[in-house]
Amino acid sequence: MKTFKSFVGALMLLTIGCSTSIDSTPKKSQFVAEMKRATDHHSFSKPEEAITTHLKWDAKVDFDRRQITATATYTIQASANANRLLLDSRDLDIHGVTVDGVESRFELGPTRPFLGQPLSIPVTSETQKVSVSYTTSPNAAAFLWVEGDAPFLFTQSQAILARTWVPCQDSPGIRFTYEAHVEVPSDLMALMSAVNPTEKSKNGHYDFVMEQPIPSYLLALAVGDVEFRSVGEHTGVYATSDLIDAAQFEFSEMEDMLVAAEELYGKYAWERYDLLVLPAAFPFGGMENPRLTFATPTIIAGDRSLVSLVAHELAHSWSGNLVTNATWDDFWLNEGFTVYFEQRIMEAVYGRDISEMLSTLSYQGLVDEVDAIMDVNPNDTHLRLHLKDRDPDDGMTAIAYDKGYFFLRLLEETVGRQAFDAFLKTYFTTHAFQVMDTDLFLEYLNTHLLNTSRLRDQVNVSAWVDGKGLPPNCPQVSSDRIERVDAALNAWIQGETTSDELPWSDWLYQERYRFLSNLPDNTEASRLAELDAAWDINSTGNNEVLFAWLEQSVRSQYTPAYERLRSFLVEVGRRKFLTPIYQGLVETGQADFAREIYKEARPNYHSVATGTMDALLAAHE
Repeated sequence: MKTFKSFVGALMLLTIGCSTSIDSTPKKSQFVAEMKRATDHHSFSKPEEAITTHLKWDAKVDFDRRQITATATYTIQASANANRLLLDSRDLDIHGVTVDGVESRFELGPTRPFLGQPLSIPVTSETQKVSVSYTTSPNAAAFLWVEGDAPFLFTQSQAILARTWVPCQDSPGIRFTYEAHVEVPSDLMALMSAVNPTEKSKNGHYDFVMEQPIPSYLLALAVGDVEFRSVGEHTGVYATSDLIDAAQFEFSEMEDMLVAAEELYGKYAWERYDLLVLPAAFPFGGMENPRLTFATPTIIAGDRSLVSLVAHELAHSWSGNLVTNATWDDFWLNEGFTVYFEQRIMEAVYGRDISEMLSTLSYQGLVDEVDAIMDVNPNDTHLRLHLKDRDPDDGMTAIAYDKGYFFLRLLEETVGRQAFDAFLKTYFTTHAFQVMDTDLFLEYLNTHLLNTSRLRDQVNVSAWVDGKGLPPNCPQVSSDRIERVDAALNAWIQGETTSDELPWSDWLYQERYRFLSNLPDNTEASRLAELDAAWDINSTGNNEVLFAWLEQSVRSQYTPAYERLRSFLVEVGRRKFLTPIYQGLVETGQADFAREIYKEARPNYHSVATGTMDALLAAHE
């Protein structure tokens, strides 16, 4: 990559206690425009004409109006024949634009569904700074404003929602550094995907710096009455006062995970790894914002049983954040690698018994999702996605995550773990702070790992990347503990074992989840009553187990669980839980009940969740 005349320094990153060979200075191969192959259909930006390299963001957060008023000032690199800078914008009220300090005209193009509008600003090859002053919409899709006695704001920028709160080149293939000054109410703390405070300021003013270049989907902001607790030399947690003690306990092993990750695939490049527990309305389990993972409180189980999610978000610090998918069609390069890395962290810290149970659950979920997708659009089971003219959110399925994971597991089993680990470690180091598309990765794979025709034939890459469904050489997962659960389930179904004879109290969450999620849909409500009487499942504090229980309660119409069901759907906004439960309600003739709950719950959900639920319920009117 070109050396930018306005870029903020060539930065040598400091990591855990010492320097690292990973360099955050941009490389020529970093840009989508210079990769020649990757066209991002989900961004109006034209980086080959002019590209943003650094953002200075000055913002004021207004909870009363549910708006942010801000100025985004970009350092840009323009080509020799550049005459415009194109930014992505959605539902932003643009007040004005300056170019190198001089007021400039600007043009907003036509609005397109989910993409928003192109913001065109005239520039020349000599332009260095472009500033845009604007106000966000109260209904900005990236935001969730939690009102009441404990106000909270958080953003969710992935996949293409950053443009709803910052005009930007909203493509994963374009990276930039940033700094920010943010004003919030004085009784609240502001946090970003950057260097963060650990105490509240006296006046509600906060300054942030992110020296490593990131794509726009990793821009993040949270504002709330939170406090910080350290859990390790380079790790800590933020949470509200009612959750901070539980969070400190639950995530006390994050430092162990970080050390294990470094031992596997090289130095952590972001200095600190902290985690913020968000309100339960957060639509995902976690979001891998650099330096500050956003996490749902539904993973606080009281026994650290759900920390695989933390391992997943930590793994993103290499796969996704360090080496980023060039477009959303290449999403598997982000998530498939991360699930593989997550499993390796879990194995290193908690043992192979645990990681293989998790892999078995992943395989079950993948098979179910492949079957469902094959009935609708078989091409969506390709690893290489085809999302042109579609919301990239459509690609966030088990295909990218778990089919991607099993492809990498196949590579490991084909060449051996030692060779595969060396390959991955070199891959991350070689392409640090760069972007990668599927074709470039396959070239790298064939050159550096599958470098014989025998190996390439054995793997059959094309069947995985551009083939439908699961190839016949998909790795087999074996877990003795899961097999014993399956045997116990079969005996229970056949009436050979009563509910109180099950080893429920000895099972870990993965085993309980396996049992409940594999109950037949036609299980009678009376049988669920027996299980509940024996083990009080309706009162479980593990949200993964509770979700499996409530989903089955819906399909069996076990109404004693419905009070818990209603409170769960109203309080929790995690889409992974919401979709199957609402789907189950409408498929079992309980659509009116689903709409009744949804009417109450919808104001508590993020737009990521409401978009899915609106479509689901509308389809069954």
